[in-house]
Amino acid sequence: MQILRIDSATTGDQSISRKLTGQITEHLLARNPGATLVSRDLASDPLPHIDEVTTAAIRTPPETHEGAVAAAFPAERAVLDEFLASDIVVIGAPMYNFSIPSQLKAWLDRLGVPGVTFRYSSNGPEGLAGGRKVIIASSRGGAYETGGPAEHQESLLKIFLGFIGVEDVTFIRVENAGRGADAIEQGFAQAKEAIAAL
Repeated sequence: MQILRIDSATTGDQSISRKLTGQITEHLLARNPGATLVSRDLASDPLPHIDEVTTAAIRTPPETHEGAVAAAFPAERAVLDEFLASDIVVIGAPMYNFSIPSQLKAWLDRLGVPGVTFRYSSNGPEGLAGGRKVIIASSRGGAYETGGPAEHQESLLKIFLGFIGVEDVTFIRVENAGRGADAIEQGFAQAKEAIAAL
């Protein structure tokens, strides 16, 4: 079993989502002692935002690649292969300005690959990347209704993962972090119960 841990918060040791991804992965490793943990920190080692070259490397058939596109392909595909090789993916996803951090979006952009993680059929889009569990470690300064008018964080992740075929998605969250230490402590207590139930 491979567990992939993705962190994206830019707040270092103060990050709530990083604490959550740490607690979640510790729990999963204790439950699965033979598992391999692969970690990717998108804040300390960010992926560049996609451009003309990386888009072609990601979205066009490898046999058509030449020059800069061919050179970019191995690194771009490695991000996707890391995801596809994982049985469980733990994603640290803080809410930044009502959505996800841009570095997490750059990672997602490497996962949406036509013919590999999704395809279009006569019935519409079909996800091809199912068969794995994704756990989202979500942190928010306030309390938001998922999919509400001011929430584009959890809803974006759920829609994108569903689009590529991942239906087994669990959100473990700490909300109201902007309301102070007591609210954060209460949020972690609730998260601890949710982690224990995984």
